[in-house]
Amino acid sequence: MSTTARLSAVGAAALLALTTGTVSAQGSAPSASPEAKGAKQITVTSKAFHQGAKIPKKYTCDGADVSPPLKWRHIPKRAKKLALVVDDPDAPGGTWTHWVVLDIAKSTRGSRIGKVPKGGVQAKNSWGDAAYGGPCPPSGTHRYRFKLYALDHATGLRRGAPLKRALRAVSKHAIKHGKLMGRYTAK
Repeated sequence: MSTTARLSAVGAAALLALTTGTVSAQGSAPSASPEAKGAKQITVTSKAFHQGAKIPKKYTCDGADVSPPLKWRHIPKRAKKLALVVDDPDAPGGTWTHWVVLDIAKSTRGSRIGKVPKGGVQAKNSWGDAAYGGPCPPSGTHRYRFKLYALDHATGLRRGAPLKRALRAVSKHAIKHGKLMGRYTAK
């Protein structure tokens, strides 16, 4: 989806929220129930940016719009699969989901630039695309959360699964999670 189309979609969502007086929860990310006390949280990192830092232009709609390289560790032994959800909690109409990858192989320890993690299946994002859509804020600085979930069961969903259905499946099967947050400012 083009930058103009993305900005139009985000703007339309903001206008809808303002005119109806409601804020959409579309794309709200699931929360995971904690494991036993003392268990380490999943750690998510990137060579491209550090926790809380600016996300480089390359990984946004102003650049190549490819997913950044990610690494993760401390996956619980009882996990069967993993899921990755990238979202923007600062979007005008409520949380905007940029990428959902389901049923990633448990043995996978990261993803390469512009690649879907091993075994992963892409569900639709808030734009309706089964793909990565990088940060593209309509204005100001937004936070982008790269959240990895350990799942107790495969979701069984196929490529292009509807966003809400995908997020419900992650929420239902999440046993632990970790996240990396970066920021990007509109050009």
